[in-house]
Amino acid sequence: MKSILFVGHGSRLAAGNEEIQRFVDKIRPDLEDQFLVETCFLELSRPSIPEGIEACIQKGAKEVYVVPIILLHAGHSKLHIPAEIQDAIEKYPDVKFTYGETISVHPQVFDILIDRLQEVGIDTSAQHDDTAILLIGRGGSDAEANSDFYKITRLLWEKLQVKWIESAFMGVTKPRVDEGIKRCIQLGAKKVIMLPYFLFTGVLMERMDKMLQQYSEQYPEHEFVLAKYFGYHPTLQEILKQRAMDAVEGRSTGERDMEKYRAYVAEHGPIHRHCFDCHVRCHTPERCYNCPHAHDDHHHDHDHEHHHHSHAHDGKVEHTT
Repeated sequence: MKSILFVGHGSRLAAGNEEIQRFVDKIRPDLEDQFLVETCFLELSRPSIPEGIEACIQKGAKEVYVVPIILLHAGHSKLHIPAEIQDAIEKYPDVKFTYGETISVHPQVFDILIDRLQEVGIDTSAQHDDTAILLIGRGGSDAEANSDFYKITRLLWEKLQVKWIESAFMGVTKPRVDEGIKRCIQLGAKKVIMLPYFLFTGVLMERMDKMLQQYSEQYPEHEFVLAKYFGYHPTLQEILKQRAMDAVEGRSTGERDMEKYRAYVAEHGPIHRHCFDCHVRCHTPERCYNCPHAHDDHHHDHDHEHHHHSHAHDGKVEHTT
């Protein structure tokens, strides 16, 4: 018996978690002839990853393919999910675990972005000299993930006739959205399309709705439009099914992530298990990834939906998202 376990990030907004569950329900019929299909969350919602793995095993799974529903390859996919998988490997030695890979810079992502732009009136075959697109990401402290976001921005520009496409982030890193909006206006744009690089709804999408109103009032001579996030787009469904089959057929880069995680543990010591209950209960102020050793004095600018501290055993603190 084989199982595919999809891992969503999780949100404080229940609607976002429900969207992930319904999203997996939409692709389930194409997979369930061969696999058990389960859904879990890294944080902020249930079932947690250990609970998702346990559900697979209780239903008879002898092989579990863990597939992250995550856009960019950063701290969660490099450290936190591998930590949960490694715990499961030790707990269930008779079960084979295979780690999938994030969506990353996937060529079909651009089809989704272009569709979302067309929905708000951008003719992708026409020239738009007075329009700027601001691609808005969640933001994190992983340099490679942030550079991938800029790569996506550039590749999107190559596919369109829009004069300007800029990058901005909701939190943790810069440029922030306010800076991105100002840059678009300074470049000469009369119309700015705010294009979310987000999978599902959540606290940050709600915040973006408020920002749209704020910018319309702040810059009355300019037009601002907020496009839709990825959501249930059929192409996203195809991408996630492909990522699942990549893991099943041995094409995933996930095993390299597991090897890198083990090397990290050999040097720094293990990342402590994610305590779901404490993390949800104590999410503000943020707690250490090792919840029993909480650092209440760590107050950060939480424009990001969360900000973890992965504490290595050498006394250093690595900030991840």
